[in-house]
Amino acid sequence: MLHRTLLCPRRLKFLLSGTKHNRQITQIHALVITNGELLHGSSIARDLIASFARIGEISHARKVFDELPQRNVSVYSSMVVAYSRGNKPNEVLNLYDEMIDEGVRPDSSTFTMTIKACLNAMVLERGDAVWCKAKECGYQNDVFVCSSVLNLYMKCGKIDEAEALFRKMTRRDVICWTTMVTGFAQAGESLKAVEFYRGMQREGFGRDGVVMIGLLQASADLGDQRMGCSVHGYLIRTGLPMNVVVETTLVDMYVKVGFIELASRVFSRMMFKTVVSWGSLISGFAQNGLADKAFEAVVEMQRLGFQPDLVALVGVLSACSQVGSLKTGRSVHCYVLKRHFLDRVSATALMDMYSKCGVIASSREIFDRTRRKDLVCWNTMISCYGIHGDGEEVVSMFAKMTESDIEPDHATFASLLSAFSHLGLVEQGQHWFRSMRNRYSIQPSEKHYVCLIDLLARSGGVEEALEMVNFEKLDDALPVWVALLSGCINHRNLSVGEIAANRILELNPDNTGIHTLVCNFFATAKKWKEVAEVRKLMRSGTMEKVPGYSVIEVNGQLRTFLMEDLSHHEHHHMLQVLRDLSSEMRDVYNTCTSISECVI
Repeated sequence: MLHRTLLCPRRLKFLLSGTKHNRQITQIHALVITNGELLHGSSIARDLIASFARIGEISHARKVFDELPQRNVSVYSSMVVAYSRGNKPNEVLNLYDEMIDEGVRPDSSTFTMTIKACLNAMVLERGDAVWCKAKECGYQNDVFVCSSVLNLYMKCGKIDEAEALFRKMTRRDVICWTTMVTGFAQAGESLKAVEFYRGMQREGFGRDGVVMIGLLQASADLGDQRMGCSVHGYLIRTGLPMNVVVETTLVDMYVKVGFIELASRVFSRMMFKTVVSWGSLISGFAQNGLADKAFEAVVEMQRLGFQPDLVALVGVLSACSQVGSLKTGRSVHCYVLKRHFLDRVSATALMDMYSKCGVIASSREIFDRTRRKDLVCWNTMISCYGIHGDGEEVVSMFAKMTESDIEPDHATFASLLSAFSHLGLVEQGQHWFRSMRNRYSIQPSEKHYVCLIDLLARSGGVEEALEMVNFEKLDDALPVWVALLSGCINHRNLSVGEIAANRILELNPDNTGIHTLVCNFFATAKKWKEVAEVRKLMRSGTMEKVPGYSVIEVNGQLRTFLMEDLSHHEHHHMLQVLRDLSSEMRDVYNTCTSISECVI
């Protein structure tokens, strides 16, 4: 009688809620088994399953479940939650099937956890089937079930279906809004992410760190500096937790909008740094042309005990490509082979690095060894041959790509047209431009037009290039006019050049290099008044010319030389070496000329 008093369901629930050790829960389980009548109580069984699951003893929870002669929805739901917390999606799905076969009607919690299991197991069709069953059971407006379906659709790429479901929902909570904002941001639909964020604001829902991460990702993808800085300011003002995920996203955002100094500042203030945050910073340095900083960061990262992941290594390879550091690039290649699996991302980065360091054979070797070549891999190899001016291989690679049932995209044709432009192959360039439109139904972007205009202008067809600019209504495309003006200068076509130069000035580019090009054209045309006006514009504007520089690698260290920089301590010695080299080259040239004349 005393046992019956001690083991009433309410007292048992109280005891189990405060128990955190397997031994204590097992003792309570033994008492329940001793008193056989209480085992039939679903609430006690449910609490035992939940307690075992809470401490990670899933097998013990299943034992309690299997001991029950009859199981209702609350017991099934507890076991589903236990498997879900234990990250066992297949067991969740099997238990759901068993539940349906037994004729037990699932509740909201069961449907929610089962749909989550479908996401973890990446079985979208199964998730659709569970969602249909949930609607049959009347849960089509349940906010928890719907939010799990939204998350499933977003993570599996069914963005339109997620949006359609969201629009139909009669009630939406902050989780639903957050799922939509972050889902759109992760899918690259940044404008949609911002749109839903504003809708969330209008509905009066609070903003947490997860939403802010989605908004920061959208800011990065859009290159929206103002919005990114505003989100950062909001995080600071409201005191939202600045955990490592938020801080890493901030670093990534500032990198992608070009604020590398702010990215470095946020990174330096991080209390806890991860491999991911290091990778974001290293990639940022590389993307912003700071190869030396990228190299320094990866050395510091290793010094602190972090092993670079593939993201960081791809950033280092990008830096090697910029400065032609073949030795460092090969070291990274060896490191990847020893520590990581050579996936398609690292393979394409290596191909690009070897190509830009002048070793096209190594690029091709890596390409040939890559088993499953995707579109990016093919595009990279085509671009590599284009950089090296090998038009035949460019066309050959394109043909092999299409034979492999890989459909070309915008980037493919950009590489193809760029190669023809550098090689001066006008007919081939025009042919593939037409094929891009007519055969592959790809509408030309500004980059494609620039390649074709540059090709025509370089070959002397500046009038034809101007006709295309007018016909295609490219009047506001600044890069197109710059390409046309360059061709006019090379072929001294002053009439078309004047049209291009004046249009460039009307577009008012904030770029010193472009103004210098316009100034050079007017000087070629002997229009000194216009030259003076452009120079005055350059002086009075906010443009600041970044001095040219070159970088070489000496004994594993990068040496940077700025144009007209006289501050180097060995400046006079370097000038003397240059004079000696110039003298030797003149002597060799004169000797060769004399020998040639004697032979003739």
